[in-house]
Parts: sequence; structure tokens; C-alpha cells
Amino acid sequence: MRKWTKAVTSPAELEEIWSQPGETALKKVISHLDSHCKSFLANCPFAVLGTSNSKGVSDVSPRGDQPGFILVLNDKQLIIPERPGNRRLDSIRNLLENPRASLLCVIPGLDETLRIKGKAAVIRDPDLLERMQAQGRLPLAGIAIDVEECFIHCGKAMKRSSLWKKEGWPDLPGMPLPSTMLAAHAGMAADEVKESLEESYRKRLY
Repeated sequence: MRKWTKAVTSPAELEEIWSQPGETALKKVISHLDSHCKSFLANCPFAVLGTSNSKGVSDVSPRGDQPGFILVLNDKQLIIPERPGNRRLDSIRNLLENPRASLLCVIPGLDETLRIKGKAAVIRDPDLLERMQAQGRLPLAGIAIDVEECFIHCGKAMKRSSLWKKEGWPDLPGMPLPSTMLAAHAGMAADEVKESLEESYRKRLY
């Protein structure tokens, strides 16, 4: 494995490279969900959840549903419904060891994103799960977050990637299908994996 000879190892080096953040970046962090954050979440259909276990091994996992799927309880608490997935439970297991969690909330077509950090718990309160039902089904559980920080992240990454501009999307004929990649990684037959994925999308979204 290659050894990194130019690795940055101190805060002083960071300041030499990037200097200090601007006034807006320093002041933009708030400790609660104000009306603007609540409006953003009400229109958000997709988020990425970041967690890590007690050893610091980290993980990110997508969460998505119809806009407003994240239930905002008040200025300091929100809940993400846990719909059926692959049952690996990477995020859930991490939260049992280390309750720290981060969210990157995305609205299609909008370059800016909303970042939220806080302390999380896995809950199964029947009344709260009832409020997050979809397609006539309750979520299996909820990931509740006590909000400690939230702020708007600038849209430079989205603009550089042209994420929302279809004309900038890559041409994929030479790329293997995700089901083919999954089959290769799992050592299984590609047709079997493709059929299993398609069945899960048809029958087990909720």
C-alpha cells in the first residue's frame, strides 16, 4: 500500500493551505431547527446519514422517500423513518455503540444542502411510527436525532459536478450494471442478483 508522503498532519498546516473561513461561514451554524430549516426538510426527499461505531469506523447510508419524509417534532428533534432495506443495519448498529449522527439533506434541483448534526437514538414509539406511515405501512423503527448543529452548505460541489443538469450526466454504456457489480463482489450469478434486486424494488420498498 502506498505511503502518503505529503499528508497534512496539523491544524497549522490547514491554516497555511486554506486560511480562515469567512464571516458568513463562521456565523451560519445554529443549534436548532428554525422556520427555514423546517421548510427545507418539508421539501426534502433525500438525505445521507453518517454514523460511526465505538472504534471510529464510519459509514454513510442514503435515506429517501416523498418530500417531508423526515418528521420534525419541534425545534430540536427530528425522526427519520427506517424503511425496509438489506437488513445489514450498519447505521443502526453504529448508533447502538456511538449515538453521534450527521445528515446531509438534499432537494433535487437545489445546489445548496442542509447539514445537521446531533445525538441519535433508535426508537419504536408506536405513536411516532404511525405519523411516518407510507403506502399503508409503518416504518420498522425511527432514527431520532436531538439537533445540536445545523447549517446551509454552499452549492459549489453541486455546481462543479453539474449534478442537476442532464446534459452533463456521463454516458454509461461501458459501465457494468450495479447488479453485475454486486454479483461480482458477492461471488454470485449476475442474473440471480439482478432478479432479486428487481423483485425487492417491486415488492419491498415499504
